[in-house]
Amino acid sequence: MNAARRAEIFRRLRAANPQPTTELHYGSPFQLLIAVMLSAQATDVSVNKATGALFAAAPTPQRMLALGEAGLKPYIRTIGLFNTKAANIIRTCAILVDRHGGAVPQDREALEALPGVGRKSANVVLNTAWGEPTIAVDTHIFRVCNRTGLAPGRTPLAVEQKLLRVVPEEFRRDAHHWLILHGRYTCQARRPRCPDCLLADLCEYRSKTPAGS
Repeated sequence: MNAARRAEIFRRLRAANPQPTTELHYGSPFQLLIAVMLSAQATDVSVNKATGALFAAAPTPQRMLALGEAGLKPYIRTIGLFNTKAANIIRTCAILVDRHGGAVPQDREALEALPGVGRKSANVVLNTAWGEPTIAVDTHIFRVCNRTGLAPGRTPLAVEQKLLRVVPEEFRRDAHHWLILHGRYTCQARRPRCPDCLLADLCEYRSKTPAGS
């Protein structure tokens, strides 16, 4: 795919959604971090159902740390891997309080040092909380980039690195949100909605879903 086609993809995505953002509910960088940690192998819908009550009870790392694992688990029991996530969240809260004054660090290395926070999660927090032009590659973005030819790669890291090279600077800040939403609602895994896709004529996918099927 050439540069002109890539730029047109993002122009269309921007025109359709000028101010994209995460579908996770949060009220602070800390709450965003916790929601992102909970969203691993879970849907944003299920996370939002749990975090409404959780953030009302424990909106800060100090308050969440005071819950302890036993107090946290009832709030997140409906989310997959909640035992492991509870342990990581409480350990993360302790680190935030002890080493960062209760604030979420605006630094990739410090974020990735938190239990349960990998490169993808750090990218989401840096981008969504502070507007940094990072691109977190999840399963949706990995699929969209390989299927369309936008930024093919064998691993999420390879796709991320290619996106950072080929996405025009003016689109880089919002690229993560546009691509994840496109993968979630249009370029779906089992049956992409090609007849409804605003990028269909730019996409290099050979097995497009035919109209009327």
